[in-house]
Amino acid sequence: MAVYTELSHDEVAAFFQALGLGQPNSVRGSTSGIENTNYFVDTEAGEYVLTLFERLTFEQLPFYLHLMKHLAARRMPVPDPVANVRGEILHTLKGRPAVIVNRLPGESVTASTESHCRAVGEILARMHVTGSDYPRRQANPRGLEWWKEVVPVVGRCVSEGQRSLLTSELAFQKEIAASFTYEQLPKGPVHADLFRDNVLFHGEHLTGVFDFYFAGCDALLFDIAVCLNDWCVDDCTGRQNNERAAAFLGGYKSVRALTPAECALLPAMQRAGAFRFWLSRLWDLHLPREAALLNAHDPSHFERILRVLRGEIA
Repeated sequence: MAVYTELSHDEVAAFFQALGLGQPNSVRGSTSGIENTNYFVDTEAGEYVLTLFERLTFEQLPFYLHLMKHLAARRMPVPDPVANVRGEILHTLKGRPAVIVNRLPGESVTASTESHCRAVGEILARMHVTGSDYPRRQANPRGLEWWKEVVPVVGRCVSEGQRSLLTSELAFQKEIAASFTYEQLPKGPVHADLFRDNVLFHGEHLTGVFDFYFAGCDALLFDIAVCLNDWCVDDCTGRQNNERAAAFLGGYKSVRALTPAECALLPAMQRAGAFRFWLSRLWDLHLPREAALLNAHDPSHFERILRVLRGEIA
């Protein structure tokens, strides 16, 4: 989360009162994340998150918002978008698309345990099963087509060695995506960004999953790989912690079994997950947007993970 569009207390108050959510007692901008403008707003009616979308369009957003509605209606612990009197959940504020969702309880964890990983694996599988009948379709916005566009651009901003790695990995991922085994992978709606800062816990009890604004339809295995690369990797070395990975996969498989194709392509898909986030962090570092509050992420973390997965770092 970040703040690109600054709002006054009065602007937020008028918006909330029009939706019947009462008078805000407090309005606080959020500095975590990098894509949208976010405010935490507390009113007499409850605690909410107000998001203004800086990149996503009115045409793109219904996929994400209705996916959250679909999951929330089936008792999944995800944000539930607030509707107006006409039943509309996508709003306009200061000329930008906007949404208000309930603020989920709990806190994000910085150091994941085997218990955390097992719970995340289970909730991810539940989301995949519950989302299997979601009718809307939209491609993963940070999938292979985006990689093809971005590699030549960020390649001009990095070292020769990094440029060689970008080119080599993109060629590998193209081959994987064109393979027969990849075609056999189960596909559907994926969160695609289920990092530690997008999951909430009370102790070791999972209380919420949020930030669906990178979601899309893709191989379910991509979601699994993204989680393994964050929840089950040592932050200093980039190497996978086998105990945490086993706990995560055990939790996932307790709800949904992996297919033979998924088992075969898991290592390649973990490389895809590391590649995707290395690319996006390079993009945000070298081609940043102005924001009132913004914390950029270090690209070298996912470069290191990718090199470990490729066997370049022992």
